[in-house]
Amino acid sequence: MSALIAIEGIDGSGKGTQAARLQAHYVSQGLRAALLSFPQYQQTRFGAKIGDFLNGRFGSLDVVHPLLVSLLFAGDRFESKDLIERSLATNDVVICDRYMASNIAHQGAKVSDSERADLIDWIQHLESSIYKLPQAQLTLFLDVPVPQAQRLIAAKSQRTYTDKAADLQEADAQYLQNVRNVYTQLATSPDWITIPCVANQDVRSMDAITADIVAAVSASGILQT
Repeated sequence: MSALIAIEGIDGSGKGTQAARLQAHYVSQGLRAALLSFPQYQQTRFGAKIGDFLNGRFGSLDVVHPLLVSLLFAGDRFESKDLIERSLATNDVVICDRYMASNIAHQGAKVSDSERADLIDWIQHLESSIYKLPQAQLTLFLDVPVPQAQRLIAAKSQRTYTDKAADLQEADAQYLQNVRNVYTQLATSPDWITIPCVANQDVRSMDAITADIVAAVSASGILQT
């Protein structure tokens, strides 16, 4: 059975970097490892519209209701369902740079505590029951406080979906904090592992974080290496 591992965290937490490093580690161990990144900005119609949303084409973050925004992100994965299933069928491990939990955390961050449970239930039902997307066996939460994350965002190279230094979500510190709060709540689930990425207010080295990720996956027992 293939293992599906999701790497989650707020914008700027190093998900893409660590997902690529984890894939390279497993390839070096002789395993077949695939890396998928969501949204699929250039590969799906939904992904292209997500790029428009993050560039402010539809207004500010609070203009479009998060339930409607969740349809874009879920639709991007549904449009990629064949790719996900083929990757699982032909690899020992599939690593996702963002997966379903990203939709939950980002949309849940926009509503009050009293509304959040219903919104989370809606997103889970949409992606899991209606779209029947494969479930992640393990989710790794790269925990980075907002100030350090925004410094890392500022250092990012040009992205394909925006010509701005930071998109709508990345530029809003309070929003990022709300997203981190939701992730922290989600990470209490037994199939989640939190990877602290900052020590003494400094971002830990990439090698140290990668070592913790590899050790966490090994300890979980979902993948035999």
